[in-house]
Amino acid sequence: MSKSCIVIGSGFSSISAACYLAKNGWEVTIFEKNESVGGRASQFIKNGFTFDMGPSWYWMPDIFDKFFADFNKQTSDYYQLDKLSPAYKIFFSDDVITIGDSMEKICKEFERIEPGSSKALKKFIDKAQENYDIAINKVVLRPGLSPLELVTKETVLKVDQFFKTISSQVRKSFKNPKLVSTLEFPVLFLGAKPSNTPSFYNFMNFADFGLGTWHPKGGMYEVIKAMENLAKELGVEIHTNAAVDQILVSDGKAIGIMCNGEKHLADKVLSGADYQHSENLLEEKHRQYSKSYWEKKVFAPSSLLFYIGFDTKLDNIEHHNLFFDTDFELHAQEIYDQPKWPTNPLFYANFPSVTDATMAPDGCETGFFLVPIATALEDTEELRNQYFDLIMDRFEKRTGQNIRNNIIFKETFCVNDFIDRYNSYKGNAYGMANTLTQTAFLRPNLRSKKVANLYFTGQLTVPGPGVPPALISGKLVSELIIKDN
Repeated sequence: MSKSCIVIGSGFSSISAACYLAKNGWEVTIFEKNESVGGRASQFIKNGFTFDMGPSWYWMPDIFDKFFADFNKQTSDYYQLDKLSPAYKIFFSDDVITIGDSMEKICKEFERIEPGSSKALKKFIDKAQENYDIAINKVVLRPGLSPLELVTKETVLKVDQFFKTISSQVRKSFKNPKLVSTLEFPVLFLGAKPSNTPSFYNFMNFADFGLGTWHPKGGMYEVIKAMENLAKELGVEIHTNAAVDQILVSDGKAIGIMCNGEKHLADKVLSGADYQHSENLLEEKHRQYSKSYWEKKVFAPSSLLFYIGFDTKLDNIEHHNLFFDTDFELHAQEIYDQPKWPTNPLFYANFPSVTDATMAPDGCETGFFLVPIATALEDTEELRNQYFDLIMDRFEKRTGQNIRNNIIFKETFCVNDFIDRYNSYKGNAYGMANTLTQTAFLRPNLRSKKVANLYFTGQLTVPGPGVPPALISGKLVSELIIKDN
């Protein structure tokens, strides 16, 4: 007897789930509202310049390896992966820290900044590696159905680390503010202030320093294309330009969807679209979470993004560059505590063409700039241009070059676009923050509590934000669907 599942959305978690279900004999159909698959991991190409519109950091290569290995495949079957050396640069007002591709190089750089700090760093990363092993092999592989999932002999020994914060742990061992910022930076991927993130999550520091930063040739979208190809090999049917209007429910069970005015039926419905939007596809009586529930949640930042084509190669930059030449604490407060357009923001600049010639025309540079901002902000062209000038002034000053006259084109993306393109709640870019009260079973559920045969996946549910967690989320929900069936 055939089993069928409709999947809404085609981001990392959706395609992951689709692949696992298809492997287990399910008929799977994906409906994607946009013109191409990928969700937030879209691709933008213009005049020979290639941009990853969303995720641009390839961390935790072991998670990608495990995903493809589950289908008797390797990443190398689909894309070329290169380790970046150096991994990235951090620009401060009076110095630049270069994060190398090995612990030896990173320790040497820490010693340059603060003599004696390499010893503390090694201890810190050893503990981070322990947490990484527990997190990846134990905690994140649980579907978040019960608090008891977190109770293992390993996590019991680490329980205190759920009540301490990343910030307190880092500052206990390191005094230099530059090193503090360097070690607190990775939890930005978890979408919360370091002072609100449990110290257990320092496993992200091992992902950074221990496992390194990688780049798929052609950009992160090559991973999406690889997963799309795998899904099709497994028999998954994919429809683009197919916005879902409604999740159909009969006798308390999800029975299919309405898409572009047509009814599509299936045994199970899985949504990888933004969770809050997914529930809005249901009648109000079938929704698990109220408007006030979502309003009380701590959401990861939104972003102001610039995609820029330069007609020359740029100086004094690496593939990944972080500009921490302003007040880290103030910017965090203006995202989370008193949401407003930042006074003088940190920002990130990505130039993939530095290491990958395929991503820009000869002699040119592909530039992607990201400014983390609060969600639900007023978003106007005037504000976008104001912040473009602000970060360009600092970029030119810190890198010692004038580049404005070398801009061929500039495209922008911000809060309104996140809402329009991705149905993103309040224009969030990364989902819900991993705070203590929004971890594991305290996140929105993979399985609907009100509608049978309805499931959810992605960065607003278990295990949380980021590309590797999205791959895992897809696997977890597929296992739940198969078990329930």
